[in-house]
Amino acid sequence: MPPTLRELLIYSVASAAALVLDTSVFTLSLHAGINVPISACLGFSLGLMLVYTLSTRHAFTQHRLSNRSNEFWLFAMIGMAGLLLTEVLLWFLVQRLGLFPLPAKLATACVVFLFNFVTRKALLFTARSAAFSAPQ
Repeated sequence: MPPTLRELLIYSVASAAALVLDTSVFTLSLHAGINVPISACLGFSLGLMLVYTLSTRHAFTQHRLSNRSNEFWLFAMIGMAGLLLTEVLLWFLVQRLGLFPLPAKLATACVVFLFNFVTRKALLFTARSAAFSAPQ
């Protein structure tokens, strides 16, 4: 199996696990009386930590950055960009094209999943090239 396909498959499982955790924390927080924005933030944050941990331990073997703290923050920023992309695509598909929200959400989720994988792979989980790592 090609390495990128292997990474994509494992990253898919990691993303699914993170979605389950995110949704569970969100739901449990709401039942505990925590408001929606804080519940969403808690779920998103824990899901992000899980997908990062699973991705770096099981999916991706190469790291462009040697500082794991910087790697995590860039990983998180890509996730935030994916969240913004989700909002823009949902607005466009529902408000402008008139799609029902659920099909729009499913289509958006596929696009954003691929955006997150490709961007994270390219920026974080490829070997450092000689030009990239050479001192200037």
